[in-house]
Amino acid sequence: MNANFLRFYKKWSLTIQIIPIVVFVMLLKYGVHVLGWEIIGSNPYLSSLLAATVFLIGFLITGVLADYKESEKLPGELASSLETLADEAQIIYMNKKDPKAREFVAYLKEFAQTLEEWFYHRVKTIDLLDKLRGFNGYFAAFESSAQATFVTRMKQEQHAIRRNITRIHTVSETSFISSGYAIAEGISVLVLLSIILTKLDPFYESMFFVVPVAYLLVYMIALIRDLDNPFEYSDKGERREEVSLKEVHDEVERLAMRMRELE
Repeated sequence: MNANFLRFYKKWSLTIQIIPIVVFVMLLKYGVHVLGWEIIGSNPYLSSLLAATVFLIGFLITGVLADYKESEKLPGELASSLETLADEAQIIYMNKKDPKAREFVAYLKEFAQTLEEWFYHRVKTIDLLDKLRGFNGYFAAFESSAQATFVTRMKQEQHAIRRNITRIHTVSETSFISSGYAIAEGISVLVLLSIILTKLDPFYESMFFVVPVAYLLVYMIALIRDLDNPFEYSDKGERREEVSLKEVHDEVERLAMRMRELE
């Protein structure tokens, strides 16, 4: 029941959040009508303005979704690189009984836990990259006990982890076309203001259309802003539209299990 409620809340939380804004627009429209402040006559340009706004919002969400779809892959790629490194270290331990290989698996487990903390903004990127640099000491030790191809593959996985961490940091710290947001928000406010000040007859029938238009514009702007940073996790876990970290969480458990196997 609790899991079902969480899924329901995640699905509708953005709608719940914007309901007060939609209700405010509806009440404002009603108040303007009662006070006789509808100073704009019905005009076909209003529908053109609404169409232009929808087109602009569609442009923004297309760009944001491209980054979002790419971001969905990054946690899984990080987990995959860590698992590959653990495989290589375990093979070295099985063949050479090198204690450094077992120590490296333990270090990978610590790194995966630090990676989790980093996603929840409890660890700085520079500190996480510094911990990633700690792989170098183990690679140097493995050069005397493993084939060169093993160490080369491990260095490649280290590079992949560094590249993905940098990419996630960039996505988190930058916004998609800030000026695009400004014009989308500005024109959305203008459309809502135009609807509020336009005399629409019959009034109560027109009120039925004010609500979905306000809901659409406010919801899409909020959704785009939410999707723009798919790594905006809170201390309580994933929020509405954040990329799932299930693969990272599972990798921490897999590395803990691997450590028990090597004991």
